Amino acid sequence: MEKNSKIYIAGHRGMVGSALMRKWQAEGFTNIITRTSAELDLRNQAAVTDFFSAAKPEYVILAAAKVGGIVANNTYRAEFLYENLMIQNNVIHQSYVNGVKKLLFLGSSCIYPKLAPQPLKEEYLLTGSLEHTNEPYAIAKIAGLKMCEAYHDQYGCNFISVMPTNLYGPNDNYDLKNSHVLPALLRKFHEAKESGAPSVNLWGTGSPLREFLHSDDLAAACYFLMRDYNETKPVNIGVGHDISIRDLAGLIQRITGFTGTIEWDSSKPDGTPRKLMDVSRINAAGWKASITLEEGITRVYQETFLTGKP
Repeated sequence: MEKNSKIYIAGHRGMVGSALMRKWQAEGFTNIITRTSAELDLRNQAAVTDFFSAAKPEYVILAAAKVGGIVANNTYRAEFLYENLMIQNNVIHQSYVNGVKKLLFLGSSCIYPKLAPQPLKEEYLLTGSLEHTNEPYAIAKIAGLKMCEAYHDQYGCNFISVMPTNLYGPNDNYDLKNSHVLPALLRKFHEAKESGAPSVNLWGTGSPLREFLHSDDLAAACYFLMRDYNETKPVNIGVGHDISIRDLAGLIQRITGFTGTIEWDSSKPDGTPRKLMDVSRINAAGWKASITLEEGITRVYQETFLTGKP
């Protein structure tokens, strides 16, 4: 990539896309192409065809997707499957048609089987059944990953795929109805502190283990891979270690300064016991995460909640 190369970042307003924008701009790239969803509906095949024909991007990073937490995934199953398939089909195919030099497709850790061994290695893909609650989203992401592989095999396209672990960072979703666990905990503890609530009620036992990666680390990994990785094998991106939800809640309690108690509702489900990514492939290639969880959460809390509510 040259500093003046045309680089299209799809989904630039989201948590991942905005982190990618910050990274590429910090590296001195001056010809970044973006479109809001109002300007370009990526589900619309004709609109995407016209955009690629006119803009002619040289590099594409596909971070646009319909995303949400466990409730949204399970409630809007048809929408998550249809919209994600349409977005990625249109962008990946037009990247091929218009001779894009390299494309990076953002997958998800949820593509792995529900009961796959831990930590999750890339070769565990399609070796077992998926978690039911987010199966439509996972199937769409698997299709995108396989589409990149197929376009490489049949057409010689340099299309690569990555699977990030659980993410957090600026421009995250803090809606308690459809957000992920870390931003939801941040909002709950912040609002409890602000209102003087005596306690915070959380679902489950707190025993599940989860891995969390700051979106700026993800962007750094994507930048590294766009420069230095050209294989068809998909790549996990994570920190390589996890934390219990109970310990995460305690960490966020300290960061937010909430002095009340935490009450765990064990009648509510815990979800998958553990989901940890094996990051040996990307580590061996020469990249490792650098932002600690405490540092990252502290930064997000200060940037998001102490300067204005989400």
